[in-house]
Amino acid sequence: MSEAAFDLDVYLARIRLPARPTVDSDGLAALQRAHRLAIPFENLDVLLERGIAIDSEGVFAKLVTAGRGGYCFEHNRLFLDALAALGFVATPLLARVWLGAREVPPLTHTFSLVTLGDEMWIADAGFGGGYTPPMPLVAGIEVTAPDGARFRLDQGGPHGWMLLRDGDPATTDGRGTGAGFQPQYSFTTSPVAEADLALSNHWTSTAPGSRFRQMAVVSIVLPNGLASLTDAHYRRRAGGEETQATITDPRVYRLRLSMMFGITLSAEEVAGLGVVEA
Repeated sequence: MSEAAFDLDVYLARIRLPARPTVDSDGLAALQRAHRLAIPFENLDVLLERGIAIDSEGVFAKLVTAGRGGYCFEHNRLFLDALAALGFVATPLLARVWLGAREVPPLTHTFSLVTLGDEMWIADAGFGGGYTPPMPLVAGIEVTAPDGARFRLDQGGPHGWMLLRDGDPATTDGRGTGAGFQPQYSFTTSPVAEADLALSNHWTSTAPGSRFRQMAVVSIVLPNGLASLTDAHYRRRAGGEETQATITDPRVYRLRLSMMFGITLSAEEVAGLGVVEA
């Protein structure tokens, strides 16, 4: 999708951002925040055997025009296109997600490396495990997310850079939690080609060992928390209030998708997920 074909005004309306952000760190933070508050993270089309397209036109049609969500390869394609349309200089990177990993994980996550003057920043509009604010690519730097979690970037390990999080496990999808800073994902700044993204997306959406082939995962960032739906388990944390429930009725599951996450599926599609017995 060319910059001319990317409808920035429609995208900004989708993420409910009333004005174009400035091309600086404040604008980057505002754009990513609005994106994550408006567009859910979800892998439902993987389980419905629909395949995951990560070309610009397909992602815009699904996440913007159709009002659906997606996972990292979809979110961050859309976000990269938005950054380009706004005048940011950004490129994709690939990462290894360490949440719950017992061995070296594959490259199944993508996010953006953004150039702001003389600085490099990382920005991630598609990490379903929680909310990570944009960060300067500086070893040892720490930032605090709106939900109170702290993030740190370390450098020099066997896998390059490592993003770590120290925060309430209730504002995550339940993985990679514990006392102190916990590894989230590692990455290098090596250039990533479209073929690399296609290969990683293919594995993530089709390999039997992929988490997204094994369970339904839905989440949405809240102003000061997170709501998630992992298979039939619903969890919502907003500030100091937390709600948890196991959904046993497919009608309730469908309603929860719509009311909390803005995802509209038919009764037949919900049945096809195999998450809640009819």
